[in-house]
Amino acid sequence: MEHGVFGRAELARLGMTEAQVRRAVRSGDLVRLRSGWYARPDADPTVVAAVRAGGVLSCVSALRRHGVWIAPGYETVHTRASKSLRGSVPRRCRAPGPPLPTSAAVDPVDVALRCAVLCMSEEHWIAACDSALESGLVDRADLDVVLNARGRSLLSKCDERSQSGTESICRVRLRALRFGVVVQPKIAGVGKVDLRVGKLLIECDSKTHHTSLENYQNDRRRDRSALVTGWMTMRVTYDDVLYGWDGVLDDVQTITRADRHRIRGRNRLT
Repeated sequence: MEHGVFGRAELARLGMTEAQVRRAVRSGDLVRLRSGWYARPDADPTVVAAVRAGGVLSCVSALRRHGVWIAPGYETVHTRASKSLRGSVPRRCRAPGPPLPTSAAVDPVDVALRCAVLCMSEEHWIAACDSALESGLVDRADLDVVLNARGRSLLSKCDERSQSGTESICRVRLRALRFGVVVQPKIAGVGKVDLRVGKLLIECDSKTHHTSLENYQNDRRRDRSALVTGWMTMRVTYDDVLYGWDGVLDDVQTITRADRHRIRGRNRLT
């Protein structure tokens, strides 16, 4: 991951001697941020600010930097203080347990998730963890070893099959209300869908994946195929899930209260 900020040990691994580092600082090729930490002039300003403040980019901010899906509301920069500076800088994010080393300017995903357990809401952490697992940025078994009890409890609710943060949040909220939610089922004649509650198919659409003409047309073809074979499709957007959930839930409950979602006769899943 390229961000342009380096600890002295990392520069040494790249083959730079102390003398070369000093020359790079004098020439302006490197900027000294604090003792043992340097940045290129074009370095990521968020990472630079975290290191200059006495720590490293961590928690939610590190996860976002790694490409993990993050729910809105976490725009503040999250940093984790170096062990030697913990008492001399304002309170920062921390991972449960003994202080961890700050060997990289941006915490790895597993460390960032450990910190985020203390900073994010449960459903937002699950969505972020789903994203990290689905992207292959972290291994579930490795993560289970390093998380605290609360983190392991949340990890048990994660699902690496989830294709988006809104899908993760929708799944978590429906299961919390005792709905039987199937993740990424394959429907004959339709293909994989995001979620299924009985014969109600819930598709969590995003601007990123559903705005092209090809995707738009494919979505409508899938909806027709689902309808003629006895399924019902409900499409919800990012805004629906994040800001209009009460309306989504009302619609789901209207269908389920009338038992319209019950599967009767031949099961059409493959």
